[in-house]
Amino acid sequence: MDGSVDFFRNHSEYVNGFGSISGEHWLGLDRLNKILQTAETFQLRIDMEDWDGERRFAKYSRFDIGPPENDFTLNISGYSGTAGDSLAVQNGQKFSTKDHDVDAVASNCATTYKGAWWYSYCHDSNLNGIYHKGGPHNSFADGVNWNTWKGYYYSLKFVEMKLKPIL
Repeated sequence: MDGSVDFFRNHSEYVNGFGSISGEHWLGLDRLNKILQTAETFQLRIDMEDWDGERRFAKYSRFDIGPPENDFTLNISGYSGTAGDSLAVQNGQKFSTKDHDVDAVASNCATTYKGAWWYSYCHDSNLNGIYHKGGPHNSFADGVNWNTWKGYYYSLKFVEMKLKPIL
């Protein structure tokens, strides 16, 4: 929303959640996992806005994360939308943070790209990256990036992830 909350945090904070629900926040992987157990299927919609006021979205017809003992593995499919699918390469990946490196490469993607996410080799999206005000930035792929829309050198102004149960 405005860069007031630092998202370069440790694993425990991502598990438990942080920030203010009325502003920037991360709900928490434990809470998210519990919510996802309340229905058989959930949809995920990610709304994004760039610094020129253009809005795009990515919607997934199936979204789930595994339990803590599986490092909250991402299971996602059924993309539709206007932003392109920048989560496809993250499907099947575990949630990595700077102090809990479970990505698919020898280096730590969370440390390299200053975020926490379902990194693979390393990412096409990095929605918990650095909030570079103004959008374009010189550093490679460490912003609030959605590669299929704005690339690795553009940090989005606004991102919101929303869940919907399919009953």
